[in-house]
Amino acid sequence: MLGERLTKRMKHLAKWGRRQGISCFRLYERDIPEYPLVIDWYGDPETEDLAHEGDAVVWFHDRTKDDTIDDSIAYRRDVEGEILAGLGIPRARMHVKHRGRQRDDDGGREQYERIETKAHLKVVQEHGSRFQINLSDYLDVGLFLDHRPTRLAVRERAQGKNVLNLFAYTGAFSVHARAGGAARTTTIDMSRTYLDWYAQNLYQNGFGLDDAHQSIPADCLQWLEQGPQDDVRYDIVICDPPTFSNSKRMKADSFSVQRDHPELIKQVSRFVAPGGEIFFSTNDRRFEFDEAAVPTGFGAHEISHRSIPEDFRNRKIHRCWRLAEGWTPKRKRPSSPDA
Repeated sequence: MLGERLTKRMKHLAKWGRRQGISCFRLYERDIPEYPLVIDWYGDPETEDLAHEGDAVVWFHDRTKDDTIDDSIAYRRDVEGEILAGLGIPRARMHVKHRGRQRDDDGGREQYERIETKAHLKVVQEHGSRFQINLSDYLDVGLFLDHRPTRLAVRERAQGKNVLNLFAYTGAFSVHARAGGAARTTTIDMSRTYLDWYAQNLYQNGFGLDDAHQSIPADCLQWLEQGPQDDVRYDIVICDPPTFSNSKRMKADSFSVQRDHPELIKQVSRFVAPGGEIFFSTNDRRFEFDEAAVPTGFGAHEISHRSIPEDFRNRKIHRCWRLAEGWTPKRKRPSSPDA
């Protein structure tokens, strides 16, 4: 069943991706209950045969607590065989990872920590922009596919704008802003490793860093607390914080997006230019947005229904809001004259 499902999905998505200018997409996401896997495809943007020239990244999820070691080994061997047969690829182009409860001794997530040193690098394409990914060394490859529509939205509205990208990871939003003609970009992340990766992504698209386009290695919370420098304001702010962090490099003891998002959004709003907007998102499945977090003079509208790509079966992979200065939501039309 799994191999047949992958063959069918690939036939459809390879054509769809080629039309969209996309060479990487979500191929499979727990479609069959007996196979709780996630499989992403990273194709070669230089080839016309997107369905066969590429690499599969497979994340195994825990099945049942009753599995014996022998059961798990047999299951994994069976699944890997089905994937290779269904996609028609050699074993060297299947990159297997395990996504359980990735936490360190203090309860913090380890998804950004290096787990290998093979440096299996590849360049992929998304709406005309190119990104370097690492298929081997981290739990995630360096490009979160679920934010593809929001990145395109930023690209389409970036012309002549000042853009601030917080918790930037490898800077994909900033690359799209540059491609869309942004006048200024400021890209901030605590990790120099990821900012170096961002610089490589810029290079892949013929861009570089200069006075107008800067990357800053900093704790975003502390940077925001210091307030706007030289009275600079931003027309577009992207804010996609971690669900939880207790990194020793942070000024605060810990960060929780559920607990701290009202204060975070308040701080971000100080950096927004008149008529500007904030894209705020989270992957916290239990997140509840506090309406009191909306700063005075701003309106907030959840855009999750259109920010999740059509190749994602999980429509709750993230939640996303657009907060805009001076914007107010339309009032719902009464359902009856007496309503």
